[in-house]
Amino acid sequence: MALACLLGAVSVHADQKPLWEAGLGIGALSFPDYRGSDQSHLYPTPVPYFVYRGDILKSDRDGVRAQFIEQKYAELNISINATIPVASSDNRARSGMPNLRSTVEIGPSLDLHAWRSTDDKLKLDIVLPLRIPTTVASPPQVIGWDFAPRLNLDVRSIAGYDGWDFGVGVGPVFAARKYNQYFYSVAEQYATPERPAYDARAGYSGMQFISALSKRFPKYWVGAYIRYDSLQGAVFDDSPLVRQKYYLAGGVGIAWMISQSKRTVEATD
Repeated sequence: MALACLLGAVSVHADQKPLWEAGLGIGALSFPDYRGSDQSHLYPTPVPYFVYRGDILKSDRDGVRAQFIEQKYAELNISINATIPVASSDNRARSGMPNLRSTVEIGPSLDLHAWRSTDDKLKLDIVLPLRIPTTVASPPQVIGWDFAPRLNLDVRSIAGYDGWDFGVGVGPVFAARKYNQYFYSVAEQYATPERPAYDARAGYSGMQFISALSKRFPKYWVGAYIRYDSLQGAVFDDSPLVRQKYYLAGGVGIAWMISQSKRTVEATD
């Protein structure tokens, strides 16, 4: 997909919606222990549903974010991501190595509005999140940075089905040396004949393709997503801890509405 030009934002129809809505449900996620692992697990998980339409703090179909700047062509938000903990005793590639702590990644995201349809049902954005990962440990440890720019297309009421929202994004991933070392380096003391010592470098860390589908019904919400990762050509793709270079991850969930505010605000989500 190519961008012929950057167009200005068009007029957007805003409706009166509750300032906040809350719900709770259940879902399931399936993904590998880490990017490049050949072992995946299915995780049942609670599905909290929370939408907040404040002037600065927002939680909606675009995620949880603090919106500091909103202009016709750009927004400056806060981006959040996380990774799961991995017990090395349960992962063949990492057997005998230290466990991987879960990480929390927080940082700014500059979102450029490339194009909007006249009815605002099609949105094309360039999303530029730069996050600082920190291990969930005592004490926490900052492990560099990661940068995952992507081209993002959102479709409201896809194929004429009212309320069904679809999104697809694609882009490369880049990461600091310390971040890649955390997941892909093998220190000399953990080297074996099948797992030689390895020192990961900074740089290109593969491609990600993400799509999601969701619908908000009056009493409940349903959603699903799928992600395809390619590590081909990544600076660490020759690490002995990378057991597969292509894989799928995904999840589904349902949440029932519990409450909403009486106060309403103008919103376009």
